[in-house]
Amino acid sequence: MPRLPRISPIGVPQHIIQRGNNRQACFTSEQDFTAYTGWLKDYSTKFQVEVHAWVFMTNHVHLLCTPLQPRAISQMMQSLGRQYVRYFNVTYKRTGTLWEGRFKSCLVQTEDYLLQLYRYIELNPVRANMVNDPAHYKWSSYQINALGKKSKLCTPHQTYLSIDRQTKSRQAAYRDLFKHQLDTKVIDDIRQATNKGSVIGSEQFKDEIEKITGMSIKPKKIGRPYKTRN
Repeated sequence: MPRLPRISPIGVPQHIIQRGNNRQACFTSEQDFTAYTGWLKDYSTKFQVEVHAWVFMTNHVHLLCTPLQPRAISQMMQSLGRQYVRYFNVTYKRTGTLWEGRFKSCLVQTEDYLLQLYRYIELNPVRANMVNDPAHYKWSSYQINALGKKSKLCTPHQTYLSIDRQTKSRQAAYRDLFKHQLDTKVIDDIRQATNKGSVIGSEQFKDEIEKITGMSIKPKKIGRPYKTRN
């Protein structure tokens, strides 16, 4: 079956996930995380992709990004993936693939879902029972967005900046968003949209994406069309 073309309009945020093949570990040391972070910064700059949020787990990564030019996300992820696999194979004296096929992604409606994606991504280590507080996990963007840690990788999205004009107040309000876990339905919606390479947002947003791209993203009705009898 041929691969479906990716939907990647300029200026529309995307949630990206890439897993290790058979869910094997992709990061086994501090050096691995550091190397991946550095190359993500390099290739996001090269291909003009803004990175707003991320988490690097032991066997997969989540990113929230906005492309500023055509095919920017694909170019960034392909270059990053190849560079990191070469590093990983040389470092650990192995051969073969590391990633589980193509990365998965979905478009994100800014107004209703962008901050939900921030939370979904940065709460990953909590849902995985690795930490009790997202602030305690080093390899995510939470310390930047919530606590003000400096980062050359992170580009704040305008929706994040609009939480409050004052930096300290904005960070405090952002931390308040994490006092409760995400609703289960929101988590399921994010996962389904990402796995299908679709869109998370309202019907109006989906209509807008279809008009922009000329591609159908809504599920088709199953079965043959009903015919009336003469």
